[in-house]
Amino acid sequence: MKDHLFLQGNDRREHTVSVIVPALNEAKNLPHVLPRIPKWVHEVILIDGNSRDDTVEVAKSLWPNIRVVPQQFGKGKGAALRTGFNAATGDIIVMIDADGSNDPEEIPHFVGALLSGADFAKGSRFIHGGGTLDMQWHRKFGNWCFTMCVRTLFGGRYSDLCYGYNAFWSHILPKLALDATGFEIETLMNVRALRAGLHITEVPSYEYERIYSTSNLSAIRDGTRVLKTILRERFRQTPGAALDRDQIARTRLQQARSMQFTPDAS
Repeated sequence: MKDHLFLQGNDRREHTVSVIVPALNEAKNLPHVLPRIPKWVHEVILIDGNSRDDTVEVAKSLWPNIRVVPQQFGKGKGAALRTGFNAATGDIIVMIDADGSNDPEEIPHFVGALLSGADFAKGSRFIHGGGTLDMQWHRKFGNWCFTMCVRTLFGGRYSDLCYGYNAFWSHILPKLALDATGFEIETLMNVRALRAGLHITEVPSYEYERIYSTSNLSAIRDGTRVLKTILRERFRQTPGAALDRDQIARTRLQQARSMQFTPDAS
């Protein structure tokens, strides 16, 4: 089994892909997720939030080489993702939910967006090709309000803010300086990517209903945390995600140069 992804065209380098799966009592859902992850993925990392069911055992049976990492940084999805990001060794990191709501077969679309030049590939349910079966009207309205708020305060053209299917180059991770512990981490990543001047591409994604059990998401509690995150970032003079724009340009130039093809001497 190949554990790397070859770039197309003139680039002969290889890039590895890490898939981060935060999980808490998802034993029944994992059979609908892990087997559908592309086999060329370099590593799958399951972040276990101290599950009380057979989540870990099921994960190991479905993907024998899976890395199981205990959750750190406290409780919550943000803490789980940060744990996974720290453990990842791939050049590209993909974050996906364990409840079956995200389609693992969309992973190549996210990776393709990065290989095409994006720094951050952000899933969207509200552009052509996307959609959702798992969003009540009040959550959809709240997400729209938050999205418009971010567009007004930070610019950009986001169509979807509170969605957790994303991918990015691992080298930008330290610059995002993530410190959220809950569901608001998705908003924090999106806002700091904007403020950092990263090249962001939205990727159409279809969200399905959670297959088993109920979500830990609370519209009121987590919506409040999202709003606080937006306001805190707005009034932060030096954003934690701030990447120097000149440094970004230099990095992209170096990547472009390294991707140039030099014909073999004959």
